[in-house]
Amino acid sequence: MGRIKMEGVVLYPLRRIPNPKGDILHALKSTDGGYVGFGEAYFTQIHACEVKGWKRHNRMALNLVVVIGKVKFVIYDDREGSATQGEFFETTLSPDVNYQRLTVAPGLWMAFAGVDNQTSILMDIIPEPHDECEGDRVTLETIPYHFL
Repeated sequence: MGRIKMEGVVLYPLRRIPNPKGDILHALKSTDGGYVGFGEAYFTQIHACEVKGWKRHNRMALNLVVVIGKVKFVIYDDREGSATQGEFFETTLSPDVNYQRLTVAPGLWMAFAGVDNQTSILMDIIPEPHDECEGDRVTLETIPYHFL
């Protein structure tokens, strides 16, 4: 199945350097595409078969990297005038199978599900310190999508 392209969503392949004592996993450099500044980096967990979302950031681009486990990301575009308005984009990322950085532009709705049999951990690098008032949230039922 081909990947659906969505305006404002980019996947960047990441470098994984094998090391017998533990691999090195690159995430983001200031010279990389998708880098728009640094304000905060944080980790979040998602348990197996759980879904977090929907959330939309209004100013911030997200740079998401799964460092443990496997996470399915779903992006929904309801932006007026967007070439991909009304469409969904989905991808599943893992450090072992599909090690990439997902960059999501402001204005897009995002949710994600833990699709591994363990708790997964992802890192988000955002261009400003987190501000609870900067984004919007709606319940999972608000945007119709079957996650699991």
